[in-house]
Amino acid sequence: MSAESAPRRPSNLPPWFPAWASQLADLYFSGTTAAFVLHGNTYDLFRVGGDEDARASATSAPAGARYGVLSEFLAEQLFGRWSLVLHYDLGRGLRAFAGRDEQRLKEMVTLVNRKLGDLSTLPKDPNAAFAALDRLVRNNIMANEDDRLSVAVIMDQASYVFPSGEPGRLNIQASSHLVTMLNWAMSPHVKRLNMAFVMVDEKLADLSDRLTGNPHVAAIDVPLPDDKMRAAFIAAAVGETPIREFSDFDVAELATLTAGISLTDLNVLVQSAREGGRRLDAAVFRALKKRLLERQCHGLLEFIEPRWTLDTVVGHDAAKARLREDAALLKRGALDTLPMGYLLCGPVGTGKSFLAQCVSGEIGVPCVILKNFRSKYVGETEGNLERVLSVLRAMGPVVVVVDEADAALGSRESDGDSGTSSRVFAMIAAQMGDTTYRGRIIWMLLTARPDLLPIDLKRQGRAEVHVPLFYPTDDAEIRQMFVILAKKLGSTLSAEDVPPVPQRGHLSGADIEGMVGRAWRASLLAGADHITRESLATVVEQFMPSTQGLERELQETAAILECTDRQFLPAAMLDKTSGDGARGALQARLTALKQLVKEL
Repeated sequence: MSAESAPRRPSNLPPWFPAWASQLADLYFSGTTAAFVLHGNTYDLFRVGGDEDARASATSAPAGARYGVLSEFLAEQLFGRWSLVLHYDLGRGLRAFAGRDEQRLKEMVTLVNRKLGDLSTLPKDPNAAFAALDRLVRNNIMANEDDRLSVAVIMDQASYVFPSGEPGRLNIQASSHLVTMLNWAMSPHVKRLNMAFVMVDEKLADLSDRLTGNPHVAAIDVPLPDDKMRAAFIAAAVGETPIREFSDFDVAELATLTAGISLTDLNVLVQSAREGGRRLDAAVFRALKKRLLERQCHGLLEFIEPRWTLDTVVGHDAAKARLREDAALLKRGALDTLPMGYLLCGPVGTGKSFLAQCVSGEIGVPCVILKNFRSKYVGETEGNLERVLSVLRAMGPVVVVVDEADAALGSRESDGDSGTSSRVFAMIAAQMGDTTYRGRIIWMLLTARPDLLPIDLKRQGRAEVHVPLFYPTDDAEIRQMFVILAKKLGSTLSAEDVPPVPQRGHLSGADIEGMVGRAWRASLLAGADHITRESLATVVEQFMPSTQGLERELQETAAILECTDRQFLPAAMLDKTSGDGARGALQARLTALKQLVKEL
């Protein structure tokens, strides 16, 4: 192939071309990079043909647009004019690959037979594949200009060829393949020719750091589809059928509501309603979306549909006022005025989790709980978190609740696990501090021990607003809590039927809910259809709060010191911070309490 006929970057890419593919093209045609790692949403469907292509897709039967897997997109779109595209994975070995273009495939097979021989007789193991590829690279470098080929090599499931591992710990074969790839990536001769190497794997953490961290290798994140991509896919998947025949939502509404869902799962959602005869109404949609999102995150996120607003929360008036103001600003689109996140702290049982979910309901956005993403396998933890963060970035706006945040998120100083905890901490800290997602990912860190949470996560620009919660002490507030919690449990209770509570100031919200539950049980056994005055009075008289003593004082003191706004503190707690040296005395008391609790 002569220089004049060498592939050049298209001057006008189609409007549906993904941004990550344009980034790859820019890097390649600038002459700076010939080796790429694609990671993230690599198992999804991708548009491989525009409206001018009338052929239908086997997966979604669109009208005028075709969808296929990532390797098909690379072969047909990015490298559609190259003379030779080779595909390799451990299951199928090295082969010529042209997507669905049969004529082009025949031409490639003829060409590769002449240059390398019959690839069908080549063993599937990497040693044979790399030997053949290295021979092709060297021959292409030494060939006359008119005989040089434009060659793209796509490697799927690349972590099985370049696995993550400590330097010097890989076997000789894996090390050899890694060094060979790096030699190609760094070769100025390869960069001058039309040769590209694209390695594909879902989790960047599963690949060797020597590969992904090399300055001659570009790691490109393939994100989940945005609103426009989802809308185009839905329109293609529906085809000639009016969407209102099987859905309560039109194309634009469905595209907006499915934020965070891959095209593969979106196809399941649309086709199950279209072919299954079950109309896609609000209830069906919520259930399907919850299941698809949780499956997409491999169970690492729990999707919660908020059932309550801040009206359900009793007490904490200053905190509710601030959260309501932020919710109103979010609805107005004033994202720059919102905090990146909140820290809800205070003794156990003060309703931190419930308040976080009510904030989500107040705003009217989805709420997810970050579950345990840690794994005993090397690199698996970072890969899990990588997957979760990519879904969160695509879902926004979303409220992310991290319970027991001091234990879940680790710290920079964590050791004993080959650096996994410190890497996890760095990934979360970087995401929390990315102001691009201000107002789109709202972090809610919950902990009874905010003093154990690393200051990196508590600083301004991450979890900016620190809201302390304490046990209720006001009679009217306690009475109202009994009434609200009875309603939450599916019963009714009159405020006049709540007896005086002798344990005032020592009852958490969880304690009160437990008392209401016991009274409801006793009332049902007595044949009543609501919580009776007698049953509740008996429960209140007999209830004994758990003895928390020093632990509760420790948690309260830490919450007072952590508070970022004086308005959040009740009068009794505010008095403890007033006067010269008051905060110093509280800090000294906290240190003493830590030592006392440690010795228990």
